[in-house]
Amino acid sequence: MKPLSSGVHPALSGRSQTGPVSTLTVHPAFSVRRSLLLGLSLGLVGLLALPMNFPGLGADARLTLAVFTLATCAWVATPLDDTQVALGAGLLLTVGGVTGAEAFFATLGDPTIWLLICAFVLAAAVAESGLAGRLAAFLVGGARTVRQLAHLTTAALVVSAFAVPATSGRAALALPVFVALARALAGRRRVVVALALLFPTVVLLSAVATLIGAGAHLITVSVLWEATGERIGFHQWLLLGLPLAVVSSHLAAEVVLALTTRREDRRLPVRIAPADIERYGERPVTGPLTPVERRCAALLGAVVVLWSAEPLHGMSPALVALAGAVAVTAPGVGAVTLRAALATVPWSLLLFMAATMGMGVALLHSGAAVWLLGWLPEGAVAPWLFLGGVVVLSTAAHLVLQSRSARSAVLVPLVVAGAVGAGVGPVSAALASTAAAGFCHTLPASAKPVALFGDVPDVPTYTPRDLLRLSAVLAPLTAALVLLFALAVWPLFGVAP
Repeated sequence: MKPLSSGVHPALSGRSQTGPVSTLTVHPAFSVRRSLLLGLSLGLVGLLALPMNFPGLGADARLTLAVFTLATCAWVATPLDDTQVALGAGLLLTVGGVTGAEAFFATLGDPTIWLLICAFVLAAAVAESGLAGRLAAFLVGGARTVRQLAHLTTAALVVSAFAVPATSGRAALALPVFVALARALAGRRRVVVALALLFPTVVLLSAVATLIGAGAHLITVSVLWEATGERIGFHQWLLLGLPLAVVSSHLAAEVVLALTTRREDRRLPVRIAPADIERYGERPVTGPLTPVERRCAALLGAVVVLWSAEPLHGMSPALVALAGAVAVTAPGVGAVTLRAALATVPWSLLLFMAATMGMGVALLHSGAAVWLLGWLPEGAVAPWLFLGGVVVLSTAAHLVLQSRSARSAVLVPLVVAGAVGAGVGPVSAALASTAAAGFCHTLPASAKPVALFGDVPDVPTYTPRDLLRLSAVLAPLTAALVLLFALAVWPLFGVAP
């Protein structure tokens, strides 16, 4: 397996770490819609600027809504870098007095940012050690049928969410494994296409398993803390997110098999030995573990155990991650140098997260979010109906906002404010929105993992039509599953709908 700091796949080149892939040709009709959206947004900002309009809206709330509208429009309708837009919005809110300078700059020192930095360092060590390839080879080597191969691959990808804190990083780490499987299955095109769809689908759906699965999760946690004072730790997110990740990922595996393979494809036996993956892969996956691999596995296991046992020892996940990052980069102990590990950290993403966290706080504290949803009286909407609307809106949001973190930055503050006003559990609503927003499979440019597996040299892969067909089936199933968890499963863990 390649280290995370190795070359970038062409499909991942684009605007920024947080932005959508921008190498595709823009359809003229989309350009017209984009211009219309920009004009409408500027018109709305003009209305907000006039004091006689919306008399119940304070000056801070007016400025916050104007900046929020412009930022959202820029993310959707302009080629500007997502991080640049977020920083510009944060600057306007700070200069305008909505957010204090110290409070804005403090977002970069938030424990969630430190958690993500250290998680990327840990991921670099895992990638450098080759542990991920060994795990994948061990799991898929037990497959005897196509269905078993699909579900064992799914299990391996779900586990990878505990080691790599970004969907694009997990996709890049899994790509050599997919290529090795595709070459070992040469001649069985439909099975290879199914795997090409399965890898990015599970990478995206399984991210909800852990707090570090996506930057959007950390934005959600930060907004909840600011709005309600409730802090969701690694262990609590694990209890709520892992079952959903497992069920949705394996459900997706069955959907992919049903849509892309025939009964005779699934009946034919499969035999993939670890040596087959090693032959076509880039790192050894057979033989005994090396001392570096053993140390890396022990350190990563200790970190995950300490994260999960937070209620017992009281150490914050960021502090545990920092200890793990120091250990895996220590000379003679770790698998990677600190300089090489830090080179893999997407600093643009961290700046984006810090700026959007500040925007979310401003939206809540200025009263703008409450004003936007003031028409929603408490108790007027049943919890299942409110959560259903949140899930549907969040599932469809990837068609407009292609950055997962941007979707959470826009949706979660509004969802939390609406939930509080309507008497619905804000934690349940925020988690449902974040989980549903993880669905982004409709178009090749909807997510970087989708684009990455859609363009693999010398390997048959899926077409845009395959994606649309999968999305038409999987989107409503995923939305229904998230709603079911919010209403029936999460309450078992004390999260009221």
